Formats: sequence, structure tokens, C-alpha cells
Amino acid sequence: MPRPNLFILGAPKCGTTAMCRYLEVHPEVFVAPRKDVHYFGSDLGFRGKEPIDEAGYLTHFAEAGSESWVGEASVWYLYSQRAAAELDAFSPHGRAIVMLRNPVEVMHALHSQYLLNGLGDEDIDDFEVALAAQVDRAAGRRIPPHNRLPESLQYRTVVRFHDQVARAFETLGRDRVRVVLQDDLKADTAGAVRGVYSWLGVDDTVIPELDRVNSNKVVRSKTLRKAVALTPSGAKDLLPTGLRQGLRKRLRKLNSRHAKRAPLDPALRARLTAELRPEVEALAELIDRDLSAWTELSPSHSP
Repeated sequence: MPRPNLFILGAPKCGTTAMCRYLEVHPEVFVAPRKDVHYFGSDLGFRGKEPIDEAGYLTHFAEAGSESWVGEASVWYLYSQRAAAELDAFSPHGRAIVMLRNPVEVMHALHSQYLLNGLGDEDIDDFEVALAAQVDRAAGRRIPPHNRLPESLQYRTVVRFHDQVARAFETLGRDRVRVVLQDDLKADTAGAVRGVYSWLGVDDTVIPELDRVNSNKVVRSKTLRKAVALTPSGAKDLLPTGLRQGLRKRLRKLNSRHAKRAPLDPALRARLTAELRPEVEALAELIDRDLSAWTELSPSHSP
């Protein structure tokens, strides 16, 4: 059975779906069709996640052939304190891609995604109120009953990227980790993707499909959103896991439409930008990139 040697670690809402698309079209790369398997990361507190052994994990790569790189993407690997070490033990010569984005935008986008997913992930519609709830949630209060990963509601902690990337560098070695900014994908998609191809040592003259991937969506019906989140107690016995997940995914798709995300309140944006400036500056030094655009407010974003 083919074994993966390429891992997209996250972070969430930073372009991992797009990177999967750009990689899977390359003839020398295979990407598992299912995203977010989360085989590694034994410290992640997923609730209701059915355990999977190595044999079960490898079935996700059964369709791989002679490709040089066999990969998967699980967006909470970067956040996990154990995932990097665990995947290093599994694939000592494997490589990892880290996708990053302005942390303020990540928090806002993640909250929006959770509302789309249904009340299982997030039940506070107002982003600022959800941020204020973090203290209670850290103590185990105000967690939506069907939320699958309670620590993911700690939006500020999720975007502490400096320590997460530093851990990946220290565990895997800088030469085995490629950091890609969503800014790069937007500014020059083809160039950013060719850079990843070149780093992997595959043919970088391949032209990927550059259609927009995973744009923002909003729910059509909050009532249906709630219904999708609340699985009948007997459903686990009546429907196989794959069928349940497929049904939920289909219902979410029917209940969503593409729409521009509601703008973040300028005053809140300014406060969060100031709060995260030291974090961003430390990250910039770590990855040797100019991230000043993440710490400055454009006139349209001024409070």
C-alpha cells in the first residue's frame, strides 16, 4: 500500500483546499481524495472521532500509483503539538507544506466557516461575542454540544502561528517545510504553485488549473443548518459513517450560497491587529518574510 510522504499541515482557512487542487493535477503528485483525516495529532481533542489504525489510514492512498509524492491535507496538524513529531516518525524523509494568512482574517474566516457548518461547530453568530466567549470556553463552558474540536473555538490561540511554525521547523528541519502565504497565491497563483513544484523536484512547467477554490459561503436557512448539525440519536446505527458524512456535506452544499463575507467591524479589526502585531513580527522574522501588510490598516479598514 502506498505510504504518504507529503503533508499539508494547515493552517485552517489559509488556502489548503486550493493547494490540494494545484497539487493533485500534477502527474507526479497524488493527493488523498479525503481532506482532514487527522491521523496524526494525538493531542487534538476531537469528540466523536472514530479511531483509525495505520492500515485504515493507508486506505486513503490506495489509488496512488507511481507518483513521486503521495500526500494528504489535515488543517489541524500545524496547531497540534504532537502531529509534526508523529508524522516525522511515520515518514522520516517526508515533506510538509504550511499555508499561512493574516491571522485577523483567519479568525474571521474560521468563524464564518463554522457558522456555515452548522450549530455543531459554532452557535454564536456575532464574531466579537464569540471572541469574548473564549474564556468561558477554555473552562469548558458554552461549547456547542455537537462541536467536534472545542479547542478550535479558541480563535486567538489558533492563529498563534509563530510557535506552530517554529515547532514544525525544529521537528522536521527547515529544508523539509515549505511555507506558502495565501497572499502569494492571490498575487501570483501560477508562480507560487510553480515554486512548490520546484521545491518538490517535479516538473515545474506543468500549468495548474487556476480557478478560484473554496470562496466564502453563507447559509440560506438557519433552521436547516441546525437540522444538519443535530444528527438523530439512532443515525449512527442506521447509517455508515461515510454515508452520514456524505449526506451532511450534501445538505450543507444545498443550504449555502457564495457570498462576500460581511466586513469585519473596523474598530474590532484595529484592536485585533494591534493585539497580534508582536506575534506577526516574530513570525516575519522566523520565516524571513515581510508581513508588514498584516500589521497595518488600510484607509478602508480604519476605525
